[in-house]
Amino acid sequence: MVSCFHVPYSALTMFLSTEQKERDSATAYRMTMEVLGTLVGAAIQGQIVASAHTRKHCRQFNVSAAGSHGNVSLHDRSRSHLCIILICTLIMFVGVKERDDPYGPKSEKKTSFYQGFVLVMRHGPYLTLTAAFLFITVAIQLVQSNFVLFCTYAADLKDHFQNIVLTILVSAVISIPVWQWFLERFGKKTAAFCGITWIMPFTLMLVFIPNVVVAYVVAVSSGLSVAASLLLSMLPDVVDDFRLANPFSRGHEAIFYSFYVFFTKFASSISLGSPRSVWSKFAGYDTGACKQPAPVVYTLKLLIGAAPVAFIVTGLLILLLYPISEDVRLRNQLCLEELR
Repeated sequence: MVSCFHVPYSALTMFLSTEQKERDSATAYRMTMEVLGTLVGAAIQGQIVASAHTRKHCRQFNVSAAGSHGNVSLHDRSRSHLCIILICTLIMFVGVKERDDPYGPKSEKKTSFYQGFVLVMRHGPYLTLTAAFLFITVAIQLVQSNFVLFCTYAADLKDHFQNIVLTILVSAVISIPVWQWFLERFGKKTAAFCGITWIMPFTLMLVFIPNVVVAYVVAVSSGLSVAASLLLSMLPDVVDDFRLANPFSRGHEAIFYSFYVFFTKFASSISLGSPRSVWSKFAGYDTGACKQPAPVVYTLKLLIGAAPVAFIVTGLLILLLYPISEDVRLRNQLCLEELR
């Protein structure tokens, strides 16, 4: 159901405006609100989790007592979450004006989903962008999904975990306007390289120097990198390029966005599933223990440091082949204006 909402919500960016600059600006506002929402949610939920996470006796935790204490308002929380989702969806449905596709001749012959799928999968810039961000997303998800365990067992930062996460989110919110200016000044491809590369030395620093001061420095720098990755709305430029290359084929935005979302979720499943099997089968991870064996600590350092760097470098090397530079993007914009 999240995918069912996410695909049209993402594809709607293409129909907010015909101007690339306006779409990028709308993306900046949208991602700012998204990070702010994540910040509020993390602040509220994190304080609840932190009370149980920092207990001294891991195995002696009284599950029945915690359950009876926490489940009193569970049903009310579920209903409040549902109400928030419904209200936000209703605001989007009523408040957003969707524009029709103004490009290309309206031919009577309609392109089938299969034909559109083949055309999309043959479009080189789309394949390059998807492959690059598949590797980059795996790297970011590896860091996110293993960060709490790294702070607990490999760096002794469990008492600071919640504050570190909040620092990352605050840094991301504050730096979004800066990255938006950088993106408009130097182009999206340059912003992608600078923003995503920024996180690599700091994650390695945290692995080799795991102390509190370094952790907060890494949190601020990670927030900068997260903000850059959120603003990189390069997919609309690919759709514009596709429209010029296939003027008689219309209405394939859903195909572009649905498979892009699919590969993003695929990357998340890889980063979530693979480490669990490594811990349980090879590293000897003991669920609920206060201290883990040395192989688990070593594996966590690899999953936070070496593995993300390897995936990011691979993604950036693929992104070098991405053909839509700033000059190409501006040329496409002029051609689309002529079509309109």
